[in-house]
Amino acid sequence: MFAAFARAFRTPDLRKKLLFTLGIIALFRLGSHVPTPGVSYSLVQNCLDASRAQGNASGDQSGFLNLANLFSGGALLQLSVFALGIMPYITASIIIQLLTVVIPRFEALKEEGQSGQTKLTQYTRYLTIGLAILQSATLITFARNPSSLFGASCTNIMTDQSLVTILIMVITMTAGTGLIMWFGELVTDKGVGNGMSLMIFTSIASGFPSSLWAIKENRGWGTFLLILILGIFVIAAVVFVEQSQRRVPVQYAKRMVGRREYGGTSTYIPLKVNMAGVIPVIFASSLLALPGLVAQFNTRSDGTAPGWVQWVQENLVRGDHPIYMAIYTLLILFFTFFYVSITFNPTEVAENMKKYGGFIPGIRAGRPTAEYLNYVLTRITVPGAIYLAVVALIPLIALVAIGANQNFPFGGTSILIIVGVGLETVKQIEAQLQQRHYEGFLR
Repeated sequence: MFAAFARAFRTPDLRKKLLFTLGIIALFRLGSHVPTPGVSYSLVQNCLDASRAQGNASGDQSGFLNLANLFSGGALLQLSVFALGIMPYITASIIIQLLTVVIPRFEALKEEGQSGQTKLTQYTRYLTIGLAILQSATLITFARNPSSLFGASCTNIMTDQSLVTILIMVITMTAGTGLIMWFGELVTDKGVGNGMSLMIFTSIASGFPSSLWAIKENRGWGTFLLILILGIFVIAAVVFVEQSQRRVPVQYAKRMVGRREYGGTSTYIPLKVNMAGVIPVIFASSLLALPGLVAQFNTRSDGTAPGWVQWVQENLVRGDHPIYMAIYTLLILFFTFFYVSITFNPTEVAENMKKYGGFIPGIRAGRPTAEYLNYVLTRITVPGAIYLAVVALIPLIALVAIGANQNFPFGGTSILIIVGVGLETVKQIEAQLQQRHYEGFLR
């Protein structure tokens, strides 16, 4: 692997792509530490230190803030220029993808090929900017009352709360999101791998050292080494499942076009065990965070709250509660089946196969093929959904077992994204090496 990595850097065009990608990643991380105008960096750091000391770190915050802070590489709680990170783009992409099922115009654009995809990408960019404005305004609202982010000991982190300053902060954070989106597209076009995925990968990976060191500081070397060993097994299991797929054989009949013969080839439809990726975990985390956010705004000024607010704060805020874990698991199972059902259409696949003379051996073309594909898809989605639920529960179990926060590195969205993006990027580099008759990373 290291020899192949050296060969990649000895290839001039591939070396340029790798160095360009690393340069963009360095700029992205630099922007994550540049404070937004109107925010005192020293006060934010003091509040963060006090929050960690009192046990009010990100593991005790709402799921949405915890997830957004994870995807921003910690920039959210520092209220930096890149505080929103890539989260608005992820949300916009998911919304546009879901709307393609509901809005006929979007579905038609999806079927138009490259030109339609370009139009959908443009809509995604517009929606990203709109969501960035909304989310930056929400974050500034929290910043004006920082106790909701850092605990009761933090009373002020802003140097100026005038309307002009707030508008500048909204514009700055929105521009930061636009710049991150541009960085991602530059990496996709001129670098290696998918730019947006690498931005997320960088944000999450940047938090690994601090999370592991916090475990060592709190629990000692014994627990630290045990966590590392367990982490290796978890990563190996995630890699195994992410690479697992059911290959449905497809045979194309021979046909004559003029004097040429086409078809007669054998291929397969790769159905991954985890076709939904990390999306169900993100959906479940965001949805489960809503009751806590609503309850937070329904607490009275004297500190008292209605009965339903108290129940939500006791059962649906901390991840170590059994009710939270049960609802979280059920939501992941539901969203896994839901997302797979809207992203893979067996009827459409069967019709396309029939149009080009393809068939599954032993299965009639048309409706029987669609029913067979739906049957196979359902059978492999069940273990895929259970796998996602188990991986997502690892940080919550760690929270109960060793007191680690919900950013526990070897589990949840972090490990799924790290492994998924890492595998995809290595495959792309390997493919470019193979084009030049070099050995790949995985050989």
